[in-house]
Amino acid sequence: MQQNKTVTEFILLGLTQDPVRQKLVFIIFLIFYTATVVGNLLIIVIIKVSRTLGSPMYFFLFYLSLTDTCFSTSIAPRLIIDSLSAKNIISYNECMTQVFALHLFGSMEIFVLILMAVDRYVAICKPLRYPTIMRQQVCIILIIFAWIGSFIHSTSQILLALKLPFCGPNLIDHYCCDLQPLLKLACMDTYVINLLFVFNSGALCSSSFLLLMISYFVILHSLRNHSAEGRKKALSTCVTHIIVVIILLVPCIFIYTRPSVSFPVDKMVTVFYTIGTPFLNPLVYTLRNAEVKNAIRKLWSVKITSENI
Repeated sequence: MQQNKTVTEFILLGLTQDPVRQKLVFIIFLIFYTATVVGNLLIIVIIKVSRTLGSPMYFFLFYLSLTDTCFSTSIAPRLIIDSLSAKNIISYNECMTQVFALHLFGSMEIFVLILMAVDRYVAICKPLRYPTIMRQQVCIILIIFAWIGSFIHSTSQILLALKLPFCGPNLIDHYCCDLQPLLKLACMDTYVINLLFVFNSGALCSSSFLLLMISYFVILHSLRNHSAEGRKKALSTCVTHIIVVIILLVPCIFIYTRPSVSFPVDKMVTVFYTIGTPFLNPLVYTLRNAEVKNAIRKLWSVKITSENI
């Protein structure tokens, strides 16, 4: 922060400068954010109170929903408030905090998806050893390592951001702070930082996507040895996970593997994985998951019964 003596605040240009469109942005993203928080908190509560959702898959789904809530909260409220403001000013310290939170919860979501893929691999490919391998202590340790990995990733990102000196323009052509738009404002040669950025975030997204696709290919290939009923159930679960992986990681790869180059669609692509993915995850995991839907029905029936009594 001592290097940055000229610029103490930035101005976010947001998604649009048109007053009418800004009101639409406010309405649309307020609905999206509200639905995201309600949907993910519902999953968190259901998993905590339901006795039927005690398997490792739902243990990891709990943390995915928790991460989604935090991930969306680090971005959406600022976007919603700024859509009603004439001048969207964010301080240097707030901007750096947003960079840290964005990468902390974003990388945590990726790591949790990897753990969910590991859980499905063990459950489908090694069913007899599943209770031993995926016992509660192991799951807790895996989540701890996921948080540690996310913290390391986000710390490396914020260290890169703090090295950038800003001594001129402070207009960020985006609705949030991230390294990609900040690199354009830095008054220094950012070639090396660009490479480090791609090596860090770009490699994380690309390698995770490749690893997850390979793991699900192996899982789906192994289903040929299962019964028709078991194959149908496992296939439904895996397809759900693959959908989530694609809607999160494909946009991330598009953005983070080329930070020195920008396109007009970048902001909308970022919207998709920062706002859209946390919104879609509760829908994907409830509408396509019979056990979660049954748990919701039981909780709802118990609530109605208690109210009638």
